[in-house]
Amino acid sequence: MDLAQTLQTTPSLHPIQCIDMHTTGEPTRIIYAGYPALRGDTLLAQRDDAKQNHDHIRRRLMEEPRGHDGMYGAILRPETELVATGAADIGVLFIHNEGYSTMCGHATLALGRFLIDTHDTGVFPRRESLVFDAETQTVALNVHAPCGLVRVCVPVTADGRKSDPARPVSFLSTPAFAARRRLVVPVPEEVRWPEFGEWESLVLDVSYGGAFYALMDVRELGFGSLKGVDLDAVTRCVQRLKPYLMRRPEVVAAVQHPDDPRLSFLYSVMIVDGDVGFRPDNVSGAETGLCYFADNQIDRSPTGSCVTARMALAHANGVRPVGERWAYNSLVSNHFGAGAFTAEIVEEVSIKGVHGEPMQAVVVRVEGHAFYAGTATFMVEEGDATSFSGFSMSRVV
Repeated sequence: MDLAQTLQTTPSLHPIQCIDMHTTGEPTRIIYAGYPALRGDTLLAQRDDAKQNHDHIRRRLMEEPRGHDGMYGAILRPETELVATGAADIGVLFIHNEGYSTMCGHATLALGRFLIDTHDTGVFPRRESLVFDAETQTVALNVHAPCGLVRVCVPVTADGRKSDPARPVSFLSTPAFAARRRLVVPVPEEVRWPEFGEWESLVLDVSYGGAFYALMDVRELGFGSLKGVDLDAVTRCVQRLKPYLMRRPEVVAAVQHPDDPRLSFLYSVMIVDGDVGFRPDNVSGAETGLCYFADNQIDRSPTGSCVTARMALAHANGVRPVGERWAYNSLVSNHFGAGAFTAEIVEEVSIKGVHGEPMQAVVVRVEGHAFYAGTATFMVEEGDATSFSGFSMSRVV
């Protein structure tokens, strides 16, 4: 179409090209062209530059009218310090409705397919250096995420040129660990929500799977189950609880990352129900989680990085041995009876803690399916004050 072609190629409109994918309904908007060059020799320095100088573009792509409060994105970074050494094939920055995250499992699964399916070396310079394993019909690639190196395995067609959507993509996590178990947190009256009643405290765990998560049983919050749960009521609960937890000294102490203070923050509240969950074949069990991250964004997927964190916690509690496969669901995967993530611990490792002490961690393999949803070129016209930086209705009213 003539108009579409004109709009896509007019520099004054600042076109940004994307491919949209989803993983169990959770979107990943992959930004592959048109995003400004970022300064910095390291990926975290590039992330800092994006936050400080180009955050209006994140908002433009994530928020209305081009996105929504549940949008998620990935900015490709062809050059990072790990790409320069050959350890990684490409880097990525993850973005959402509030800012920038350190790791994202559902987006990693989507990126795996995208990076195999593109043969545009302007988008992915190292694409043709990837090695096709004819025996397993897979291609392995290493993605440099802000949390570290994530090893991805993508099933492909017989010629090795395209991803095979019939089989799951998988990734091996960075070392994951239980940061604090059975943490009793007082809940003052002004923070409580109706379902919490007269309880004065709750018990939670803090675990790391590329980001820090506060994990709690649904019953700790006063809700009986995640099956048929009142989502609005849970959202109101988390709106009160998460900001409070982020200020609590014991939680702040638990979310200290041993390598970089820029990774030391509570990313999400994950509400867990071990009694419900779609159970695929070849797993020992299943459970369900409801994840709130960023600005009360609800993850439609089972949250791959929190799957990693939950496996690390279960292993620390002695209930998840190496090699045991477990299924993790979201409300969406339970509804459709499809889209659960499966995971297993593949290795125990030792890492240095915040003070240099040895600390047990695990490497987790997470599997899931991602699918294409569309392509888009987003632009902004001169004088368009409403959408130049995007907006959220929750912050307009």
